[in-house]
Amino acid sequence: MYEILSGRCKRSWLERQIESYGYGIQPDDVFRTMVTDCSPLLLPMFNECFHEHYTGRERIVLLQNEHFLKQQDGNEDKRVADSFIVVIDEKGEKKTYHVETQSTPDNSMLVRMFEYGAQLALAGGEKEGNVLTVTFPHAAVLFLRHNEATPEEMLIRMITPGGTVEYSIPVMKVKRYTIDEIFDKKLYFLIPFYIFTHESRFDDYEADESKLAVLLNEYRQIVRKLEQLQEAGELDAFTRQAIIDMGKKVVRHLAIDKKKIVEGVEDIMGGKILDYEAKDILNKGRNEGRLEGRAEGRAEGIVLGQTQMLTQLVLSKLKKHKSPEEIADALEISEEKMLDIARANGFAI
Repeated sequence: MYEILSGRCKRSWLERQIESYGYGIQPDDVFRTMVTDCSPLLLPMFNECFHEHYTGRERIVLLQNEHFLKQQDGNEDKRVADSFIVVIDEKGEKKTYHVETQSTPDNSMLVRMFEYGAQLALAGGEKEGNVLTVTFPHAAVLFLRHNEATPEEMLIRMITPGGTVEYSIPVMKVKRYTIDEIFDKKLYFLIPFYIFTHESRFDDYEADESKLAVLLNEYRQIVRKLEQLQEAGELDAFTRQAIIDMGKKVVRHLAIDKKKIVEGVEDIMGGKILDYEAKDILNKGRNEGRLEGRAEGRAEGIVLGQTQMLTQLVLSKLKKHKSPEEIADALEISEEKMLDIARANGFAI
């Protein structure tokens, strides 16, 4: 992987990429980041997948996605779901959703969907007298890759002494959606994963500039359409940038050894990756707080905006399994304050 140049070892492009960015962020981590940072984008996905009619005025609550399963030997096995989401409509009615992302089909997916759903159902179970009521979430799987054997939906069937109960799990397939369909249906959440549509043609793109131009032109369309949405007020700047930056992370991961693809896409989408750490998110909080404070005529608007974004940042890091010490140090807050935020949002630390 080293080239010899003028008697010295020169690092290859691939090695420089790995040194700068690692092997890229895993797609399921991108999914979780998008859920945390851009949760309103989930609503059109629920409309598509579950035939809902959400308008964007609903409230979204993210639930803790870690659970522990007791094993026969007495040990606990940690399970981390991709997302548990509660949507509260304008009438106050709630629905709970569980969505997993999957790069390739595997035989364990249904088992995991049941385990995650059962844990969430038990956590929210209601006991009245001698009756325990458990409610399973509406569940779906987002497949980043699919083949002829990938189903349109999956089914969980439970045979109980009182009878058989079953429910379906719809399947979304990223590679089925064209750019026009993504924007027509407002499925902006899928944009970071759009590169999977082209994965089978990577070698052709690296070898043939005219074929590469087709891919790059599609990314120009994406960037242009996102800019138009921001100008029209349908997307804020933070969400637009998050979509772009997460998309670049997936490209770097999927096309790690494809120099022309990575450099071409980054040239179009911008080379700088948005830092999801304290400065950017807290700056967004400050801006939101100032706007709210100005509108309400109250100075506490700034504090409210900062608090909301600090909470979002702490929860995001907890879901990435950062320790309390690491989080407090990164955000330059006391560990006590960090723990207060975590506990107030359902994390038992």
